[in-house]
Amino acid sequence: MSWVVVRVRSDVGVERSIKETMHMLNLTKVNHAVIIPENDQYRGMLQKAKDYITWGKADKELVETMLRERGRLVGDKPLTDDVVKEGSEFASISELADAIVSNDATVKDVEGLKRVFRLHPPRGSKGWGGIKRSFVVGGALGARGDAIKPLVERMI
Repeated sequence: MSWVVVRVRSDVGVERSIKETMHMLNLTKVNHAVIIPENDQYRGMLQKAKDYITWGKADKELVETMLRERGRLVGDKPLTDDVVKEGSEFASISELADAIVSNDATVKDVEGLKRVFRLHPPRGSKGWGGIKRSFVVGGALGARGDAIKPLVERMI
């Protein structure tokens, strides 16, 4: 499995080690998202930055939508099936998304693809639902599980 991680809060006034952890995750700005593999090293990084990010399990549909709608190459060119076919071993974005979800590939496997997905702020009346509270008490921070999908869909 893989995780989709979205940065919720700014790093103004944040402890240096947490700020560095968010930079290691390539989450340099608010509303940026990354897709990372599920392993113990990343789990520790997520726990360290849990008060500034939200994350959940990635499914194939969500990853494919993120790649199609928000995937960008160097030079801000959009990601297409042709680019994936030329720059990687995968024939289409759908195959790439399937491999990313099953941890057989990462976003880095496509030549020139940026690792960060720039998203809109969440649309709708709820917005984030509070950026200083955990998800379990109605806020936006921390682990979401499968509830990451509706959030990211509102942000695409």
